[in-house]
Amino acid sequence: MFRFDAALLKTGTYALMHLVVAVAVAFALTRNLHAALAIGLLEPFVQTIAYTVHERAWRRRAARAGARVSA
Repeated sequence: MFRFDAALLKTGTYALMHLVVAVAVAFALTRNLHAALAIGLLEPFVQTIAYTVHERAWRRRAARAGARVSA
């Protein structure tokens, strides 16, 4: 199991890597540094919202499947 410090460091380095990749891809597509930075900073925020919606949908699906089994 991770120690808290190691998990925090791993999370931070992953977030930084994700940001660099997002900005690099956006820059490769747009050739505009300002647009690339905006996309790179906005994408993780949008992804977090999308992940939350996705998780809720899967929880509802699991709850419906459980209700069918117990009925």
